[in-house]
Amino acid sequence: MEAIIRPDKESACLLTAKLIAKALRAKPDLVLGLATGSTMERVYEILAMMHRDEGLDFSGCRTFNLDEYVGLSGKDETSYRFYMNRHLFNRINIKPGNTHLPDGTAADLEAECARYEEKIAKSGGIDLQLLGIGQDGHIGFNEPLSALRSRTRVKPLTPETVRQNARYFKTPEDMPRRAITMGVGTILDSKRCVMLATGESKAAVIARALEGPITAMVSASALQLHPRCTIILDEKASAGLEMTEYYRWIFDNEPEWREFR
Repeated sequence: MEAIIRPDKESACLLTAKLIAKALRAKPDLVLGLATGSTMERVYEILAMMHRDEGLDFSGCRTFNLDEYVGLSGKDETSYRFYMNRHLFNRINIKPGNTHLPDGTAADLEAECARYEEKIAKSGGIDLQLLGIGQDGHIGFNEPLSALRSRTRVKPLTPETVRQNARYFKTPEDMPRRAITMGVGTILDSKRCVMLATGESKAAVIARALEGPITAMVSASALQLHPRCTIILDEKASAGLEMTEYYRWIFDNEPEWREFR
C-alpha cells in the first residue's frame, strides 16, 4: 500500500483520473472497477473531458461497479446505474453492453450475486478498481463486520450509512436498507486498487484504514493486504496520518510518479 498526498481535492481527483487514463491507454480492453458517490463526480468529469479533448478511448473498456441498491431499477434517478450513465457512460464512447452493475431488482438476488461474480471472472478479473471510503471505513457496501474474504452478496446497510445517503432521496424513508455489493475478497482480487478520499470528514477513518490494524470493523483496512494499492488523499483527508512526511517524499522522489508531478 502507498499513500499519495496532494494539496487539494482538485489535484487529488486529477491524479486519480490520470492514473485511470494511463492504464486505459496501456491496455485498451481494460477491465475497470468503478465507484459512485460525490467524491467520484469530479474524476468522471475529468475523464469525460479527456475523452472529448484528448481522444481518450473507452470503446474497448469493460466496467464493473461495486454496488447497487436492492429494489431500484436503472431508470430510478437514485440508482447507481442512473448515476453512472449521467456522470460518465453517456459522456464517453463506451459500449453500453460493456458496462455492468448488479441488478437490484433481480427476482433471485442470491443468483444475481453469483452471476455478477461469474461475469467478473469471465472478463479476466478487474485490472484497476477505483474505490471511495465510507465514514465507517466501508469499501463498496462492505459494512462493519464484513468478512475479509467475502464475495458479491446482499448486505444490510447500517443506520450510519442510511443517514449519510438519505440526502440523495426525496425522503429518508425512500432510502433502501439493502444493497448488492462486491465483497472485500472480490475487491482484493483486483490487480490494482486506487482509493480516493478527500475532505476533513474522512481524516479519522483514513488513519484507521491505512495505519491502524486490519479489522473487519473497517473493511478498507483489508487493502493493507493488497500487493498494489494506491491511496490518493488531499491534505485535509491526510490530517490524521502519522507518516505524512514519508508519503510526501514518495510522490516527490519516486520515479513512478515523475510523469504526474
